[in-house]
Amino acid sequence: MKSGKSGGKVKNPVVYFIVLLQTVIVLFPIYTMLIIPFKKTADIFKNPYSIPKNPVYSNFSAVWHKVNFLALYKNSIFVTVVSIICIVVMSSLASYALTRYKFKWKSQVYFYFMAGIMIPIRLGVLNIFGIVKFLGLFDNLFSLIFVYIAMSIPISILIITNFMKQIPIAIEESALIDGCSKFQIYAQIMMPLIKPAIATVVIYNFLPIWNDFYFPLIFIRSDMQKTIPLGVALFFGQHTTNWGVIFSALTLACLPPILIYIAFSKYFIQGITAGAVKG
Repeated sequence: MKSGKSGGKVKNPVVYFIVLLQTVIVLFPIYTMLIIPFKKTADIFKNPYSIPKNPVYSNFSAVWHKVNFLALYKNSIFVTVVSIICIVVMSSLASYALTRYKFKWKSQVYFYFMAGIMIPIRLGVLNIFGIVKFLGLFDNLFSLIFVYIAMSIPISILIITNFMKQIPIAIEESALIDGCSKFQIYAQIMMPLIKPAIATVVIYNFLPIWNDFYFPLIFIRSDMQKTIPLGVALFFGQHTTNWGVIFSALTLACLPPILIYIAFSKYFIQGITAGAVKG
């Protein structure tokens, strides 16, 4: 029998077919999303998957005129960026303490964070709503930021902790001998070394925060505070729906996640597989 591998390359046609099929399944919705904005409503229903012969650009202009899409963009970017920065800083500090310090109840503290993964945050939405009202943050973007931080820290600590455990303590001991403080070790040595884990945390949390519709629907009321998912919902009419405008809005909304993935993708696989191989 011939081996399925030669020189480290897979030559089994079944493997290539599966990969090709998976590629088509992934790219087809993207293709559909990109071509529909350039069609009129009649063309969308007549030939939804064909390349537009006479492309129109009015759908994109309608997105900006029907709602203040720029304000939606700014709100989503502000909420997402501030949340991600806080998540990375807090999770990395907590992971550094959990992996490098010995203290009483250390295991219990780690389990407390991991419980946040097992318990869906939406189960406590009534209590969260009461806290938001008590703090005077209703219809305020910071209410979303605090919820997203609390929602994302447990999984972020899990990812960063597993990566930090692989970094030899001897590196920190050498830095201490050279006169570095604990904070300098964290900021100047540990943070650059855990870039793959940070990239994984950014990518893993960016999409749920950027695409979240649930918490903005509950905590946000005014149009000037709405995020992109709430803004896109405004394009759905009660009796008629302009699908060209909706897909135009979705196309514009997809740009930041794509750029984030391109920027951090080279670290993503290394970070997500941290701790999977021991040698």
